[in-house]
Amino acid sequence: MATTFRASEHQHIRYNPLQDEWVLVSAHRMKRPWQGQVEHQPLTTVPRHDPHNPLCPGATRANGEVNPDYEGTFLFDNDFPALQPDAPSPGPSDHPLFQAEAAQGVCKVMCFHPWSDVTLPLMSVPEIRAVVDAWASVTEELGAQYPWVQIFENKGAMMGCSNPHPHCQVWASNFLPDVAQREERCQRAYQSQHGEPLLVEYGRQELLRKERLVLTSEHWLVLVPFWAVWPFQTLLLPRRHVRRLPELTPAERDDLSSIMKKLLTKYDNLFETSFPYSMGWHGAPTGSEAGANWDHWQLHAHYYPPLLRSATVRKFMVGYEMLAQAQRDLTPEQVRIWNTLDPWIPFSLLFPQGIPTIMTLKTPITWVFLGTPELLNSFISGYSSSPSHQPPCPTHPPQCLVSSHIQNSIPHSGQTLPSLIIPFLPSRLQKD
Repeated sequence: MATTFRASEHQHIRYNPLQDEWVLVSAHRMKRPWQGQVEHQPLTTVPRHDPHNPLCPGATRANGEVNPDYEGTFLFDNDFPALQPDAPSPGPSDHPLFQAEAAQGVCKVMCFHPWSDVTLPLMSVPEIRAVVDAWASVTEELGAQYPWVQIFENKGAMMGCSNPHPHCQVWASNFLPDVAQREERCQRAYQSQHGEPLLVEYGRQELLRKERLVLTSEHWLVLVPFWAVWPFQTLLLPRRHVRRLPELTPAERDDLSSIMKKLLTKYDNLFETSFPYSMGWHGAPTGSEAGANWDHWQLHAHYYPPLLRSATVRKFMVGYEMLAQAQRDLTPEQVRIWNTLDPWIPFSLLFPQGIPTIMTLKTPITWVFLGTPELLNSFISGYSSSPSHQPPCPTHPPQCLVSSHIQNSIPHSGQTLPSLIIPFLPSRLQKD
């Protein structure tokens, strides 16, 4: 008798149409014990202002320049740029196996906030809106000259960030980087074949399927891509067809600020840590060809967090990933955030009788959390009547737990709350 395929149990490969790549999904590997490297927890206390921190207001940077006493965002030239505008050309190649071309551009640093002890999820929505506006402005400014403007943030030492001050980088180049070239080629081909932008159709399909949605709002959606490589990778998409950041309306920028705060708070809540990640924006090419037809492009942001099992266990891209193709140890559907629950609710309100402890994969509770939101709600509604911690029979989910019935009674205080992201193998559910 043939075995029925189950994505959560059987390995398979998934296609990434945005970058023309495949990823091997091996969810059963999460059952193996972890005896590998454990990362150190990040520094818990960061001074609000350090005069020796080159990103702080009033601090002296390596080139001798003194930062202004800025109170919002602050954009300046990178003191150690990877790209410079006046670099000479290497000249023609004498052999097809030894090709080099000119690389010119500029690199900038953008501070999000004057305080070093905050991150984007701890900033207010208006403060995040100022960051969004600064992103759009620098894209327009540098995009007037360069065909590609890459905005990216490396958050946390695990992602190579050597300075805890909240900031991102902006690199503009006279060439399209490899990933941008792949996305350009794939989006153009899809539009030519199907008559609409790839990511516009993809967002529409995810809204219909509701299998990997993380957050939705009036103008934006966040989802775990079907082809995700990193364990908790997400994709941020506008609902409307938008090619570049400067094209966003004021309402879309406000909504973006709000949904970013919610997403990044969810990340922090997952393992109760300041969640590391690399993120970046991709939009249609700019420069001298900005006026060409780029309607096959859809603006989007990628979030690539490295953590896998806890705040100290990360995913490594080595071995097979480096020599063959990307591989992940759980399906995107298994790490989706429960979009039916309000993101600001502490777990103590969901479990007034206490938080159950999940010991092994074989416990029935585990399968409840790997099931559907309906099963989760059924478990919550019947938990107090199930002292043995067996999943109760399905019942009507309590209205107080459904997002549409929540009247913003529990605002985010700026402190991290227990996670509402359900990982594949939780050892326990944290109390708040």
